[in-house]
Amino acid sequence: MTNEGHDRSQQANMSKQAKEVLDVNELTVVADRGYYSGEEIKSCKESDIKTYLPRPQMSGNLKKGLFAKRDFIYKPDDNEYECPAGERLTARHIYKEKGKRIRRYTSSSCIRCLTKPKCTTGIYRNINRWEHEEILDELESRMDHEPEMMKVRRSTVEHPYATLKMWMEYTHFQMKTIKRVSAEMSLHILAYNIKRVMNIMGTKALIEAMQA
Repeated sequence: MTNEGHDRSQQANMSKQAKEVLDVNELTVVADRGYYSGEEIKSCKESDIKTYLPRPQMSGNLKKGLFAKRDFIYKPDDNEYECPAGERLTARHIYKEKGKRIRRYTSSSCIRCLTKPKCTTGIYRNINRWEHEEILDELESRMDHEPEMMKVRRSTVEHPYATLKMWMEYTHFQMKTIKRVSAEMSLHILAYNIKRVMNIMGTKALIEAMQA
C-alpha cells in the first residue's frame, strides 16, 4: 500500500521486493503504462530486472497532428536524429530538468524544409534525449518484438483485482491509516489466494499440504 497518487515511482520498488521474495538472480516484470518512468526502468535494469511496459503517448505534437518524437530515428553511431524528411538533427546543448541530464537536438534545415508544417509551429524542431535513453530504446524494442507480453499481463493480473473489488463491493477500505489499510488489503489477498488454491488443488490437497 502507498499514499502516492500515481504508480510511476513504484516499478523498481515492487520489482525488487518480488525479486527478493522469489530469491532469484534475474526477474522479468510486466506492468501497464501507468508505471512508466525512465529512472525506475533504469533502476530495474541495474538490478537485473527485465521490464515490459508500453511508453505513454502524451505528445502535444501528436495531438496537433504533427510528427511526434517516435517519427524521428536516433542514429547512435553518429549521435544524431534523422527526421521524416531525411534531414539530420545534431546535438546542440545539454541541460538539466528535474535532476535528469538532457541533450537537445535540432537542425538548421528546418527553415527551408517543405514538410515543416507537419513537424513544428516553431522556427526549429527540437528533440530532447535523456542521457540514459538507450535503456528506454531497448525496452521499446522488446515491446515491438514481444507484444504478447501485455496480453499475458491482462489475462493474469486484471482478473484477481477485479475479483477483489467485487468482494469489497467497490467501497472504500474500512480501516484508516496506511498500516491498518495495508493489513486489511493483505487479508483480502490472503483470502483470494486460499480460494484460488482450493479451486486448483482441491480442499483436501490444500489441507494436506498445510499439515505437511
